[in-house]
Amino acid sequence: MLTVENVGKRFTTPEGTLVALDGIALEVPRGRFVALIGPSGCGKSTLFNIVGGLVDGYDGRVLIDGRPIDGTHHDVGMVFQEESTFPWLTTIENVAFPLAVGGVPKAERLDRARALLRLVGLDGFEHRYPAELSGGMRQRTAIARTLAFEPKLLLMDEPFGALDEQTRLLLGDQVLRIHRELEQTTLLITHSITEAVQLADQVVVMTYRPGRVKRVVDVDLPRPRTSEIVSSPEFGRLVASIWNDLREEASRGMKDAESHALAGH
Repeated sequence: MLTVENVGKRFTTPEGTLVALDGIALEVPRGRFVALIGPSGCGKSTLFNIVGGLVDGYDGRVLIDGRPIDGTHHDVGMVFQEESTFPWLTTIENVAFPLAVGGVPKAERLDRARALLRLVGLDGFEHRYPAELSGGMRQRTAIARTLAFEPKLLLMDEPFGALDEQTRLLLGDQVLRIHRELEQTTLLITHSITEAVQLADQVVVMTYRPGRVKRVVDVDLPRPRTSEIVSSPEFGRLVASIWNDLREEASRGMKDAESHALAGH
């Protein structure tokens, strides 16, 4: 479904050339849920933006169903960490917005929006405005809106990063239900090992800058899953294994940040 072939990205900075990504190769089969995890500065969000068509000037290729993509693409839906609901629209109007832009008749788009709100657990909140919703509810609204135009690939960049750990685990149950019911091909960017193992079929661990694929971990936990899985020994084993890979990279990132801070003084 998604193929990333030898993708590299460099940025010009006042200090010189910064290699953000180097030779990233990745495949996400149809219907699979893949999580990408790495320390700050490893290029996760740069890769997210490349796959989403928001960044150009990179080496390598990104393909959807074997076809190279160039620029934003209707087959790719994106959910960001930042607040993205429209405050002047109700919940159902937010979800129906891309359908309205696409010319879908009003009755049909409202029916589809209601079905998506039920899917993300927001039935009964159709006529609330974003200011009347919690942060988790606003993010579920954003996910439903992204799913409204039926993308082949759903990209999520730290969608619950601003929320507390308990809320993230419970919202993970909603994401798992969406994935199960829609069989939606999904690529998640996250800092949370717990979130990655809870949700994904595979976890791709990235190195600190330049970002490369360090290891791909198969999450051999049964589906369907719920947040109850986090208390199992198998879950703890996978989290510990991924942390062992990530700890070295996070330490490199911390030392690099400290040396830059010293140089700044």
